[in-house]
Amino acid sequence: MCGIVAYAGPRDAVPIMLEGLARLEYRGYDSAGIAVVGRSGDLRVRKVKGRVARLADDLPARFKGSPAIGHTRWATHGEPSDANAHPHVSGSVAVVHNGIIENADELRAKLAGDGVEFASATDTEVLAHLIARAADDAGDLEGAVRRALTSLVGTYGIAVIDARRPERIVVARNGSPVVLGIGEREMFVASDLSALVRYTRQVVHLDDGELATVEAGGFRTSTLDARATAKSPSVIDWEPGQYDTGSYDHFLQKEIHEQPSAVRRALSGRLDTRFHTAHLGGLELDARQAREFRRVKIIGCGSAYYAGLMGAQLIEELARVPAGAEPASEFRYRNPVVEHDTLYIAVSQSGETYDTLAAVQELRRKGGRVLGVVNAVGSAIARECDGGVYLHAGPEISVASTKAFTSTAVVLALIALHLGRIHDLSPADGRRIADGLRALPEQIEEILAHEDHIAALARDLVRHPGMFFIGRVRGYPVAREGAQKLKEISYLHAEAYQASELKHGPLALVGPELPTVAVVPDDELFDKNVSTLGQVRARHGRVLAVAHRAGAVAENADDVIVVPKNQPELDPILLTIPLQILAYHAAVELGHDVDKPRNLAKSVTVE
Repeated sequence: MCGIVAYAGPRDAVPIMLEGLARLEYRGYDSAGIAVVGRSGDLRVRKVKGRVARLADDLPARFKGSPAIGHTRWATHGEPSDANAHPHVSGSVAVVHNGIIENADELRAKLAGDGVEFASATDTEVLAHLIARAADDAGDLEGAVRRALTSLVGTYGIAVIDARRPERIVVARNGSPVVLGIGEREMFVASDLSALVRYTRQVVHLDDGELATVEAGGFRTSTLDARATAKSPSVIDWEPGQYDTGSYDHFLQKEIHEQPSAVRRALSGRLDTRFHTAHLGGLELDARQAREFRRVKIIGCGSAYYAGLMGAQLIEELARVPAGAEPASEFRYRNPVVEHDTLYIAVSQSGETYDTLAAVQELRRKGGRVLGVVNAVGSAIARECDGGVYLHAGPEISVASTKAFTSTAVVLALIALHLGRIHDLSPADGRRIADGLRALPEQIEEILAHEDHIAALARDLVRHPGMFFIGRVRGYPVAREGAQKLKEISYLHAEAYQASELKHGPLALVGPELPTVAVVPDDELFDKNVSTLGQVRARHGRVLAVAHRAGAVAENADDVIVVPKNQPELDPILLTIPLQILAYHAAVELGHDVDKPRNLAKSVTVE
């Protein structure tokens, strides 16, 4: 992986390639490249280790033509290098590929035995040689791609061109997203909508096991065994301006500040004032069916999993139904018992997270009922699930999730309210939660107004090698997400613990050099949390408390970030916001690439 863009049409494709690749930079990558069929019918390739800007500088003045394919690579097989960058070429054929070919070593050995010489250490080059050999035999690019793919084991999203057949691009998908963009007598291909929004709003999402032949005048789709499929275009509502930083220094800062409007969109039209519940038609779940479920399991990866922890607590508190959350990457490997009376909820910003998608497919195979909570309309997880709810957070460009995390927590709160009112949550409590949800956007704006204060704390704290994050019950998922944000963009060591577990081992590490960030909501556990702060201070540990009021907290903390109070069940959503700001300014102070942290990718479509 990480990003694919392609074009077929009358325009010079190279500027479109560079623009599309730049739009995909947020996904994280280590090299970039372009292959284009020149006006004289020759295949021209340029690829470099490093950024898209370096690729643009490396292109000769006469590097023009159409069709073209481009790629930003995040290394899986072979180190980042010019040779390992995509596209990979065999004769007149060039290929870009997201995913992992699991039987690449076996195929490589067979090809080498037939005299094929390899120029890279990648798995993708195997595919280029397989397609080129099949094209020589069949004389048909579509048939050659189909034949080569039948030899593969693994995941792929690919785009292929052949200089001998310059009128077309062949693309295919299995576990890694591919989207077609429909223009006026021109066609676009990308792995992400962000590369398409400047050129078209009409898109078609390929399904797993599907192949498309793309020409300037249109496209046709089929299965790997050559059965034609029918695809209807959908319209995307994201604006090109959403992919610019605007007046902000980084996408991450912009997306932190977009959270009030993102939460408003997540709530829009979904709160029922008559019955004090949530109206979520996409769940495809009536009251009788909902009451049949005896437990709820939420699965996701990274920040989606931490939002799932918040959601599980909300469901237990409001609906009084046993609920839990688990990393999808673990769930899919442990041969889970799938119960007919358990409702499963899959959470993913991109809707393409491979571990989560594979878990959904396993659940569906075993007869489980799965709902999706995703941001990207038409994504694989959205199509695989029995029903679900879109976040409507808008595009999230920075690798570190902020507004999608918050919107996910809000949507899970809506689901909890919906299930609660079906079960035993009273109308009065339903009204209380609904009013609390409506208050969130303005309260988030109030927190954002204190960014300068939090930034000053961050600049001071980065002098230390790492931090502890602690929270109890409702505060624990907040602590975990706070630690995640800090470590992934500042590269400081950060670890989250239940506050109650501190004295069972981690307290041994507490001292002047290891600050503790404590989540201290004003709830029934307030006194216990304040007592824990005293234990840290007694060992000369520095304490930054995120709390609803200073008072007793200030007596046991070096610094306090005060957060507006909502309903106790919804407070974790607000308590997370200062930790996002803290992580952002810590990374800025340390001079890191805030939007594209090292070793990470936005949409993880490989195992």
